[in-house]
Amino acid sequence: MFYWLLKYVVLGPLLKLLFRPDVTGLHNVPASGPVILACNHLSFSDSIFTPLIVRRRVTFVAKAEYFTGKGIKGWLMRQFFSGTGTVPVDRSGGRAAQAALDTLLRVLREGGVAGIYPEGTRSPDGRLYRGKTGVARLALESGALVVPVALLNTDEIQPTGKLIPSVKRVRMRFGAPLDFSRYAGEKGDRFVERAVTDEIMYELMTLTGRPYVDVYAAKLKTSVEVQPQTETRPTATPPSPPAAAEQKRP
Repeated sequence: MFYWLLKYVVLGPLLKLLFRPDVTGLHNVPASGPVILACNHLSFSDSIFTPLIVRRRVTFVAKAEYFTGKGIKGWLMRQFFSGTGTVPVDRSGGRAAQAALDTLLRVLREGGVAGIYPEGTRSPDGRLYRGKTGVARLALESGALVVPVALLNTDEIQPTGKLIPSVKRVRMRFGAPLDFSRYAGEKGDRFVERAVTDEIMYELMTLTGRPYVDVYAAKLKTSVEVQPQTETRPTATPPSPPAAAEQKRP
């Protein structure tokens, strides 16, 4: 109830007035049934604009620390994340990624819409990075369609580290749904999971027009933190197109 109140009464109308969304392809999101929204990740505000635009309820996951803050600020954060359809996930221990996937899988099995960032973290420089195969596991296990979602300029609206976003028109593109039913029964095959992930990333690269880098964004962030004096900027290499990706499997 609070989700819809926030979206259509309290916050949604104000955000649409301020940021005047420029959206193409929204009709590609099916009106019913399980759907995965696979988004590139440029900004904290990505998880605000995507649920705002999509007519159906969208569920993302976030670290549980966002829901455990103290005082008025903590209460406001809990209400905000709960209201935007975000579900807390405990990231302690070694099962954080699996816990997130399990949560989204439950949403899909109930016929809902799950939002996921295949890169696993925000892009450190605006480029598109190698996708993690969790999105493929979700698609193969749930049988859900995957709709690629390109956030085109949220890094200009709210760059990393900026608390207050700049007021400018947000631009988004929704691609045609991807159906991976041809891989039915092949869950757990790492070659299939990589092929599916590469196909999704190829579509995101096409939609965003951003250079693609064939390394994990989290790995690049770690290397920069460890060696701050050394510039780490891997060469941009496009992901394999769908036909080529399937040929990787022996």
